[in-house]
Amino acid sequence: MNAAREVEVVVIGAGQAGLSAAYHLRRTGFEPDRDFVVLDHSPGPGGAWQFRWPSLTFGKVHGMHALPGMELTDADPARPSSEVVREYFDRYERAFGLRVRRPVDVRAVREGTAGRLLVETPDGTWAARALINATGTWDRPFWPRYPGQETFRGRQLHTAQYAGPEEFAGRRVVVVGGGASGTQHLLELAPYAAATTWVTRRPPVFREGPFDRDAGRAAVALVEERVRQGLPPRSVVSVTGLPLNDAIRRGLAEGVLDRRPMFDRVVPDGVEWRDGRKVVADVILWATGFRAALDHLAPLGLREPGGGIRLEGTRAVADPRVHLLGYGPSASTIGANRAGRAAVRDIRRLLAGEPVAA
Repeated sequence: MNAAREVEVVVIGAGQAGLSAAYHLRRTGFEPDRDFVVLDHSPGPGGAWQFRWPSLTFGKVHGMHALPGMELTDADPARPSSEVVREYFDRYERAFGLRVRRPVDVRAVREGTAGRLLVETPDGTWAARALINATGTWDRPFWPRYPGQETFRGRQLHTAQYAGPEEFAGRRVVVVGGGASGTQHLLELAPYAAATTWVTRRPPVFREGPFDRDAGRAAVALVEERVRQGLPPRSVVSVTGLPLNDAIRRGLAEGVLDRRPMFDRVVPDGVEWRDGRKVVADVILWATGFRAALDHLAPLGLREPGGGIRLEGTRAVADPRVHLLGYGPSASTIGANRAGRAAVRDIRRLLAGEPVAA
């Protein structure tokens, strides 16, 4: 077996957070392939955006923030966001010479020798003094479990498998989930489907008015408090609410966004509630979100009893060599950019033997 290749920093993931970190590493004097390496398991540039459904046009994307050092300008709002962001990330990687290695699957990160972390992949092992993990959530769609789910004779799919509304023409569709994806799916499906039913565990919260900087900081602070306690993070959207835009208003007025409480069980031809109500369905679409893709970090034992990884800023409290970007408060696109800068600043201190800020 070949010896591990030594670098100062390994960045895992080349989405918004990973590219932001790579940019700041390069900007502060780290050289790609010599001092740091970016490993990405996707087939090409674009992060998770490249897998989004074609009907999610760039104009429908909420708050896509530019990467540091290069604005995203003149994007056609009618084009699929997957194409716009893929091309933008590709230009970005080339402009800054980030030399992303792909497709590379990181199987495990474990303790090495001389204080280094071993990043194991089918293409070899890297030995790093610090790690920036920016693997996001797309690879871990969350499927809730409900009684009778396995008996359903129709189709079940998750947002991660959604390809557009046309495939649901003439179908009776139950959409599960109160986030942005669930509402977008419903608004798209309604003109095609024979019928739609919206169910959520909690009543959706619609936000009126502008979402200013103070409101954003307050929302991020709520998410950050959970990761400081070592609890699994909630999404930023879960504490900001859904923006009450014109499309949402139309959906509410037309009854498309007429929410029902969560059903109690799945039956072969639909879903049922404990009080006897039933909806017959051909499709159940689970718009139930994602979880952080962190299984490769399991050998490091970073998780707290509460199930999450406790962070100070982006740094894992259990191991100051490890930074998590796109996790908890840095899961938004603007949060990922700021987190990249903060993580690199911390890592420079660590590698220089200086105290890392608490």
